[in-house]
Amino acid sequence: MASYIRQHSSESASVPSSTSDPLANIPIPSFLTSVSDKSITWFYTTAALVVALLVLEQSVYRYKKKHLPGSTWTIPIIGKFADSMKPTMEGYMAQWNSGALSAISVFNIFIVMASSNEYSRRILNSPNHAEPCLVYSAKQILMPDNWCVVFLTGKVHVEYRRVLNTLFTRKALGIYIAIQDSITRKHLNDWLTDAAKNPSPKSIMMTARNLNMHTSLRVFCGNHIPEHGAVEISEKYWDITQALELVNFPFAIPGTKVYKAIQARKAAFYWLELAAHKAKEAIASGAEPECMLDEWVKEMESPSYKGRKDFSDREMAMVVFSFLFASQDAMSSGLIYGFQHLADHPEILAKIREEQYRVRAGDVDKPMTLEMIAESPYLMAFVKESMRVKPPVTMVPYKTTKPFPISADYTVPTGSMVIPSFYNSLHDAEVFPDPDSLIPERWLDPESSANTNPRNYLVFGSGPHKCIGIEYATMNMGLVLATASVMMDWEHVLTPESDKVQIIATLFPKDGCLLKLSPRPRP
Repeated sequence: MASYIRQHSSESASVPSSTSDPLANIPIPSFLTSVSDKSITWFYTTAALVVALLVLEQSVYRYKKKHLPGSTWTIPIIGKFADSMKPTMEGYMAQWNSGALSAISVFNIFIVMASSNEYSRRILNSPNHAEPCLVYSAKQILMPDNWCVVFLTGKVHVEYRRVLNTLFTRKALGIYIAIQDSITRKHLNDWLTDAAKNPSPKSIMMTARNLNMHTSLRVFCGNHIPEHGAVEISEKYWDITQALELVNFPFAIPGTKVYKAIQARKAAFYWLELAAHKAKEAIASGAEPECMLDEWVKEMESPSYKGRKDFSDREMAMVVFSFLFASQDAMSSGLIYGFQHLADHPEILAKIREEQYRVRAGDVDKPMTLEMIAESPYLMAFVKESMRVKPPVTMVPYKTTKPFPISADYTVPTGSMVIPSFYNSLHDAEVFPDPDSLIPERWLDPESSANTNPRNYLVFGSGPHKCIGIEYATMNMGLVLATASVMMDWEHVLTPESDKVQIIATLFPKDGCLLKLSPRPRP
């Protein structure tokens, strides 16, 4: 018995226990161990690299920012991208009010915002340190060789502007104003016809834009563009406006805003080049100038003309396209807010009407002339004041081409975006007492602080790229509002968004400005 137990005890000792791991003695191939080790190594290496890059991003931002107001750190990679996608006036004003210079970052683009008149003017007047860049996709849309827009700098830019100044002489403006008056009356009559069919309030955002585009195309190109071509440009130009928001997906992939804008530009260029070619043919045949392109061709034939004469159809088309870009949304914004401001201030509208009845000698069908504009000081004071209160363009992005010592204690790094803003200059209480109120009278006194501080009126910019068509733009807005004042009555239907601002390329009322229109009895 004892021997049996000893025998079976020995056998049981050699049998594996049922509780032990059955896989414990199975050998693991060496390559699996190797792969596992490599994966862990790559994981930690990648994680370390990402952390290092994020630390570097924050360090570079802090180094560039130095002592400027702004977030002490930037959101990794995207920065203030979310805020830039849906900008608000409240957000911009908070940034401007944080300091005369302040810093932000968007997609690792370092941005310095200038809010004071001193620093804004310094940027606008420093072509050796900074050049206009608008937005990231601007050169794709407007074309990098489009010198007339904003991209050209230095002596060549000055020479081109000297040539283009001939397109805004008093003689040229006299040609344009007749076109402006005719088209304005047509559109206002169309507005009244539509209102008679449906008297409910309607947004004037797109109708005012269409009026402005139609006017600009006929002033610039006359009848050298057929009506269906003008309609195509007008309808597609909105794609260009939307693509020139401050922040947009920058690549021209089908379906994106930038892609649509490029297609719109191509369509516009077809008609604008055709108009330039026809203008040359018309003047060569002995016709008198009837639009800007005609005037340009005619001017180049003058014995006193000393500028360049070999402009191609494409170059002339680029000039017209540039003028459309510079005027379309800014003038549309000015017009829409002009209508809204007059509706909200009937006492001002009454003074404009009284002045217009006097200037027109009671004949509301009398076409506007340059002389009549000169005899309408209150009207033009209102236009100037309306754009001060609600400036169509609040800022213009520039890019530094070298270290820019913008102040005694701060230098903007090369390749940074530096943005002069105009709003604070236009709402400086020392220059414009009660700055948020609409007071046209402040411009009628030559000794007023508004008139004696022209440096603050940055509606049209300053420096080498100051708007070349100031007289044309203000004349057009004045003409439309003056003619509307004697042709119609309008009531502003208020909504919770009437006083809120929509920021696209320029400023617009968020509700599009809802108006109820009705014909006005003749005096």
